[in-house]
Amino acid sequence: MARAFSKKAAQPINATPVQYTEDSFATRSYLPAIASGLATSMSHFFENARELIKGNRPDPIMEPLADGVTTVAYPEQKRPYPERFRGVHRLTQREDGSPRCVACLCCSTACPAQCILIDAGEYPEGDKRRGYERYPVRFVIDELRCIFCGYCVEACPCDAIRMDTGAHAAPYDSREQFIYDKEMMLSFASRDGQHVTENPRHEPGDAGHPGLSRDEH
Repeated sequence: MARAFSKKAAQPINATPVQYTEDSFATRSYLPAIASGLATSMSHFFENARELIKGNRPDPIMEPLADGVTTVAYPEQKRPYPERFRGVHRLTQREDGSPRCVACLCCSTACPAQCILIDAGEYPEGDKRRGYERYPVRFVIDELRCIFCGYCVEACPCDAIRMDTGAHAAPYDSREQFIYDKEMMLSFASRDGQHVTENPRHEPGDAGHPGLSRDEH
């Protein structure tokens, strides 16, 4: 009976012979390989230390492909972030140090991760802001749930929350440390060290205030 397919011709062997290494105690103990690896590591260590002392270490930002170690030595060295970088949140302040937030819940409503919690409160009797706006009794952001989309900043009508700190979340070791409360976010400043914003806001009683209230609108 005839074969359906012809037998394939033998192919030439494409291999490189490897010299056999004698099985000895030094080979079994990996001592030569360990010594060679340590020698290579120490040579790089002393070379990099010499460059660091002489100031010849390549800049990890401007010369990332240069010879030698170009890693960022954090926290002594920090990679410069662009101006539009969304860092950790901060709450802006009025001139008297109080938060500009009026507890309108726009930021928590717009947050797709639902990581913002706000408890609103009324100003006491006799305060010129009572009946016109509220204030946050509690303002909490869970930085572990936050996706840093910036929707809260865009939704805020009072420019009360910003992400212009230029800093990323610190590597804490417990979940509780990632829960940022109102006092913590009020203590954060922008890149230029400011706690207030350049956006004007007329408070009740000011000359440019529209004079609206809940009873008169």
